[in-house]
Amino acid sequence: ISQDLRKTIVDLHKSGSSLGAISKHLKVPRSSVQTIVLKYKHHGTTQPSYRSGRRLVLSPRDERTLVRKVQINPRTTAKDLVNILEETGTKVSISTVKQVLKGRSAKKKPLLQNHHKKVRLWFATAHGDKDHTFWRNVLWSDETKIELFGHNDHRYVWRKKGEACKPKNTIPTLKHGDDSIMLWGCFAAGGTGALHIIGGLKRGEHYVDILKQHLKTSVGKLKLGCKWVFQMDNDPKHTSKVVAKWLKDNKVKVLEWPSQ
Repeated sequence: ISQDLRKTIVDLHKSGSSLGAISKHLKVPRSSVQTIVLKYKHHGTTQPSYRSGRRLVLSPRDERTLVRKVQINPRTTAKDLVNILEETGTKVSISTVKQVLKGRSAKKKPLLQNHHKKVRLWFATAHGDKDHTFWRNVLWSDETKIELFGHNDHRYVWRKKGEACKPKNTIPTLKHGDDSIMLWGCFAAGGTGALHIIGGLKRGEHYVDILKQHLKTSVGKLKLGCKWVFQMDNDPKHTSKVVAKWLKDNKVKVLEWPSQ
C-alpha cells in the first residue's frame, strides 16, 4: 500500500468514516485499513515499520560470488565455496552456504552421445506433426522391477529420537531370497493392457512367448484401430532376429524408437 493511500485512509477515518466504509470505497482489505488506523493511533505515523534484525552474514557481493561459482560449475561442494569466501576475507559456515544457494539433488538421465541426440531430433521431427488419432492407437510397453520388501532408494520417516527401531519407522527386508519381481506391461491412451509376471526373461524366445499371450488380446481389450502401432525399447531381446521375425509374420507395425 502506497504512502499516499495510507494518508487517505487516515484522513477518511478522521472525518468519521467507518473502517468498512473506507475499505469498500478504496477497495482495500478491511484488515489492512484497521492495521493502518491502529498504527496511526498508537504511533502517530502511517509509515511502514522495518525491523533492524540480525546483520546479514553474507553481503550481496558475497552472494553474487557464490551464484557465479555454481553457475560455472554446479557440482562445486559447499565446503569448496566456504574456502573460496574465506580467501576473500569472509568466514561463513557450510549451512549458511546451503541456505543461500538452496541445493537440490542432481537428476539422473541417460548418457547421450552426439549420434543419440541426432536420432532423437529425427524422431521428434518425424512425429511432431502426428495428430491425436495416431497417438491414441499406439500400444506402449516396457518391463520394470517391483520391490516386494524394502526399496532401492532412501526413504525418510518423521520420528522422535530413540524411536528408530519401532515397526512403524522401519522398512522390512529379507535376509535371503528374491525380494523383487519383474513385470511386463502395456497400455494405450484408452487404458491399461495385460500385466505379465516375468519368471526369467533372458532370451528373445521368452519375449515372443509374452507377445503371443498378451499382444493381440490387449489390442482387442483397448479397442485400438486397425492401424495400431506397437512401441518397445531397444533392449537386445526386443531387437533379436526371432522377435523381428515374429513381428513381421504377424504384421505388427513397430514404432521407431531411438536408443537411450
